[in-house]
Amino acid sequence: MKVSARNQFKGIVKDVQIGAVNAEVHITLAGGETIVASISKDSVDNLGIKSGLEVVALIKAPQIIVVTDFGGYRLSARNQLAGKVTAVKPGAVSAEIDIELKGGDLVAATVTNDSAESLGLTVGQTATAVFKAGAVILAVAG
Repeated sequence: MKVSARNQFKGIVKDVQIGAVNAEVHITLAGGETIVASISKDSVDNLGIKSGLEVVALIKAPQIIVVTDFGGYRLSARNQLAGKVTAVKPGAVSAEIDIELKGGDLVAATVTNDSAESLGLTVGQTATAVFKAGAVILAVAG
């Protein structure tokens, strides 16, 4: 599959919770991390989403927020994937930050150069990739 989203995670559907309009799909990654996607009930039906199905979760890099210190706060964003910074690639305006998860998956985030600097992002640093369940697009083979 060729798509512009830098973040493409293969995983297995662990659980599907159907609501009145939308559904929450819980996907387990190779390292044991969980990604939660919020998609429409129609999409669940059209894609044949069910427990045990292999899916690909797509998240565009600008949708990822990089957190280095929660300062005692909790966030409403369902997806919070902790790892280590493996790359800080500054550009003219923005930087790409790569965070490696314990299972080896890489999360790519784009933040402004100012944000990367103010967070003091360096290779080897612990960081958490945060994104809302609504930012996740699911793909299935077929």
